[in-house]
Amino acid sequence: MELLDMTIVNVALPELARSLDVDPESAATDIQWVVTGYLLSLAVFIPVSGWLGDRFGTKAIFMTALVIFTGASLACGLAWNLESLIAFRVLQGVGGGMLTPVGTAMLFRAFPPHERAKAASILMIPMVVGPASGPVLGGYLVEFHSWRLIFLINIPIGILGLIFAGLFLKEERQDAPGRLDAPGLLLAGVGLATLIYGLAQAGQNGIGDPQVLIFGGFGLAALVVFTLVEYFAEEPMIDVRLFANKLFSAANAVQLIGFSALMGGLFLLPLLLQAEMGLSPFESGLTTFPQAIGIVVMVQIGSRMYGRVGPRRMMMAGLAGISATTLAFLWVDLETSQWTIRGIMFVRGCFFSFLIISLQTATFATISPPMMGRASAISSAGRQVGASFGVALLATVLTSRLA
Repeated sequence: MELLDMTIVNVALPELARSLDVDPESAATDIQWVVTGYLLSLAVFIPVSGWLGDRFGTKAIFMTALVIFTGASLACGLAWNLESLIAFRVLQGVGGGMLTPVGTAMLFRAFPPHERAKAASILMIPMVVGPASGPVLGGYLVEFHSWRLIFLINIPIGILGLIFAGLFLKEERQDAPGRLDAPGLLLAGVGLATLIYGLAQAGQNGIGDPQVLIFGGFGLAALVVFTLVEYFAEEPMIDVRLFANKLFSAANAVQLIGFSALMGGLFLLPLLLQAEMGLSPFESGLTTFPQAIGIVVMVQIGSRMYGRVGPRRMMMAGLAGISATTLAFLWVDLETSQWTIRGIMFVRGCFFSFLIISLQTATFATISPPMMGRASAISSAGRQVGASFGVALLATVLTSRLA
């Protein structure tokens, strides 16, 4: 559910803006918070999910996360204005941020070491199917039913999940997990939110506007303080000392750029397809869907190529291909056929798969086993931060061009 909700909303954004009476002049900047609010909440709560699972038990936290996510989905479906929807999306991200990491840990603990490859293959199914099916499912629900169903669809799934979790999951917890890094949690949330708010305002008011400078500067300052707090903390939420590892730092920087491009494109393209080219939400979803097909198909082929090509060349090929397909959209206009756009999206997905494969290996190649959990938390949170900045940046560019 958490992975599906990363992409199912994108094709519904134009309809959301109309239905909730969002000011057309600031629609792109305002509506992007439906996406970035969720992603930022994921980024903040993913790193603390491991501590919560160890402290209170993985089954208890998993079921709590399901309740929060399902309840927030119901609230999103009943939202009465944009502000209420954004607030409920942030709450949804709190549940989602705990759901996947704790669920993944429980899955791997259920398998002995020699069978964990099987666990990884099981885990890949929802990781691929969820985001891939989001645009098409979201487009179908919006066009033929209501945008509210893209949130309400989570309710029966969440209830079934709670029933199965209560019946079949075993409680596990670790002794003495340490204290929750509350200062880090607060600083990360405030810093990221205010920095992205400042970036969003730049599209409407210009980069020199006092509001942009105040919020952007405050966000940067909070993140600097966050880095210092985490460096000296006994039990940090994010172990920033891992960034002394050059390969780990480089891989995370590339990942941040890659996921900025991935989610930023999936935010912007449906807006342009529907507002400028007149496509319906379902047609818009079908037009962006080939990117997911490209990722799924090429992951299988790229995994076999990886041993011969190596991470560096595969990563460079991925970045070059993503850049080329992004530049290709400069020549897309109102006369461009849907199949041309679908072809670009498919090729773009193929190159994204190269990036995903190489990053999965390079990120953790030089990390010792005891530090693997903390490194994984940084990597997972970094993906959401990159996605948030990608959406906010392209919303800012779009707003400034329309101003």
